[in-house]
Amino acid sequence: MSAGKPYLTLLSRFRRDESGNIAVIFAIALLPILAFIGSAIDYSLAVRAKAKLSASLDAAMLAATGYTAMRGSASDAKTAATNMFNGQMAAHNLSANAINITITDSVSARSVVGSANVVVKTIFMYMFGYPTMTVATSSSASASFPTYMDFYVLVDNSPSQGLGATTADMTKLQNATSDKCAFACHDVYTSSTKKTLQTNSYYQIAKNKGVTMRIDVVRSATQSLTDTATASQVVSNQYRMAVYSLGSDCGSLGLTTVASLSSSMSSVKSSVGSLDLMTIPYSGYNNDQCTDFDGAMSAMSGVIPTQGDGSSTSPQKWLFFVSDGVADYNYPTTCSKTTVSGGRCQEPLNTATCTALKARGIKIAVLYTTYLAITNNSWYTTYIAPWRNDIGTVMKSCASPGYYYEVDSSGSIGAALTALFQQAIASAHLTK
Repeated sequence: MSAGKPYLTLLSRFRRDESGNIAVIFAIALLPILAFIGSAIDYSLAVRAKAKLSASLDAAMLAATGYTAMRGSASDAKTAATNMFNGQMAAHNLSANAINITITDSVSARSVVGSANVVVKTIFMYMFGYPTMTVATSSSASASFPTYMDFYVLVDNSPSQGLGATTADMTKLQNATSDKCAFACHDVYTSSTKKTLQTNSYYQIAKNKGVTMRIDVVRSATQSLTDTATASQVVSNQYRMAVYSLGSDCGSLGLTTVASLSSSMSSVKSSVGSLDLMTIPYSGYNNDQCTDFDGAMSAMSGVIPTQGDGSSTSPQKWLFFVSDGVADYNYPTTCSKTTVSGGRCQEPLNTATCTALKARGIKIAVLYTTYLAITNNSWYTTYIAPWRNDIGTVMKSCASPGYYYEVDSSGSIGAALTALFQQAIASAHLTK
């Protein structure tokens, strides 16, 4: 036997012996198993830390775009967001390694973008050279600023608004007047010397008989509009309103202030309470030429300033026009219909001023209170009826697209005026 044979025999036996293999294999695999379990534990810690980090940053974004923050500056909002983030992180027993919040304000909206990261200490991975893990997150938010708006309301209070508000009201007035007139403005309304209401005026008859006139409904609807404005405000003084009429007396026609531009809707509402039909010195005064739309609309153009961007210092500008759409004035050279009595012109609204206002960026909302057909009235049949159906088309062309309503009953006037207002404020963020 050679000298090396015993060693070869031992080596061969060792190779064939399988006892104790499991322990050896487990010992060899233990290290990666521990590394895997430790990594999973450390990863779960990182996931939980990121969830808390994300929640804290989301809260910060909301703090910068909340109701209170939107009323302040971008700098104030950033401070509020940072304080919110730090407070949330402290509640989670975390301390951010870095946080960045950027706030960008435009005229109509605020955009907030944030990012943050936090360092998480590992429990097992440090043994493999990874003592910490950094987790990061980002978030963003945006919100619209409240849009400030000025509403200039022009109410047609010409004699035609003495028409009964409904067919039933017209019939009631016709039955109560000697010449079957449906207008409460006809006959003597005021004394030419004392300017006092005459007891035999059709206006007074309408009042005594409980006849509701168009002007009564329009007055009530305009007052209700102030309540709608108050209830719709997101911030105080967001909306302002002014109300105008065509004039308090036919003897001195011209744009007349019923309520000056004000954010106090209660004051505007109170002032509108005095809105009524314009007076006429005596029956047939000035050949009944008391509805000067051209003059009133031109004057409104001078009253309404340059269109604003909707900020608190530059409100958007709106014209609300409420009328039955029939002009009755002396337009001897510009009348679109045949003139009578030395230049008396009865015609639909001349939309030239509407076009000029819209060219300046002013939005116009038109409420057309349908010029109701007046039975048993020869003047209406001769001079109005032939083109009465065109009035609505002309009024609609005055309005900005989508801001036109026509109503023919008293119950609809208030609802339509409110709907126009709600539509205007709902789409305010789209208007520049």
